[in-house]
Amino acid sequence: MKQAELSAAPEIIRDFLGYLQVVKGKSPNTVWEYYLDLRTFFRYLKQKRGLTPSDIPFSEIDIQDIDLDFIRKVTLTEVYEYMNFLTEVRGNKAAARSRKVSSLRTYFKYLTNKVNKLEKNPIEELETPKQKKSLPKYLTLEQCLELLADVNGPYAERDYCILTLFLNCGMRLSELVGLNLTDVQKGSDSLRIVGKGNKERIVYLNDACKDAINRYMRVRPADHLTDRNALFISRQRKRISPKTVQALVKKYLGDIGLNGPGYSVHKLRHTAATLMYQHGHVDIRVLKEILGHENLGTTEIYTHLSSEQMENAAQSNPLSKVKKRNQ
Repeated sequence: MKQAELSAAPEIIRDFLGYLQVVKGKSPNTVWEYYLDLRTFFRYLKQKRGLTPSDIPFSEIDIQDIDLDFIRKVTLTEVYEYMNFLTEVRGNKAAARSRKVSSLRTYFKYLTNKVNKLEKNPIEELETPKQKKSLPKYLTLEQCLELLADVNGPYAERDYCILTLFLNCGMRLSELVGLNLTDVQKGSDSLRIVGKGNKERIVYLNDACKDAINRYMRVRPADHLTDRNALFISRQRKRISPKTVQALVKKYLGDIGLNGPGYSVHKLRHTAATLMYQHGHVDIRVLKEILGHENLGTTEIYTHLSSEQMENAAQSNPLSKVKKRNQ
């Protein structure tokens, strides 16, 4: 379905999507997200410019007639009006609007600098919406121990191994689901992970991870598999799906009372990064490589300080014991 829709996209967009996948090495899911962002933008412009009947639902506006002449007329003012539309009509938060700004920037840079379709980039001065910086939720060390101790059931070894890798390696959901047997070298202390944009990185395994993998491998199904190379196998003897992993993580978090909003698979990644930084005093640049971040700024959200650390810092002030003398 996705591939069929991408193939039917206007040539001026289809060429860009091909560039992203072939030249920039973006994953199919990332390319699809770019397409969706561009489709929303051009649907808005067609509606705003009165080029589509007013009674057609926004989701049914056809963009197959978008061409270079249409794009040449795009102005910065129109883009800012589009940002307002995203906020007021579609209810997009700053993070969603920032992603759409990034997609537009990349697209117009491509048209201007890579294929020279535009003489001047009309949105060069487009600003990114400011995002409210909030500290990511994470589990305490005690909660992590409780989570691991609670694992049970017919797939206990598999589930324990999944939770252990999340909490120790800080991998993404898509990275864990995509793990293959060949990524785990027998007798090796490392694990090969394929991250965003198909970029590979090596994560070194500690004793807990190696033990969890070894225990799981003893009970991992070996017969009647649809994907024999998949590391984690589902009840249906297929490669485990993201939804299944999300469900089992949610179940175990709920079992220890962490079933409120904000607790999810991604919070285990936050937890791994936070524990490594706070308890292991891992250098921020090393943490960046472990997590597979492109920019150091992304990793810096994990340098937040716990309330205990801040309290200790206050108590360590040499003036902390100085009190006013009685007159």
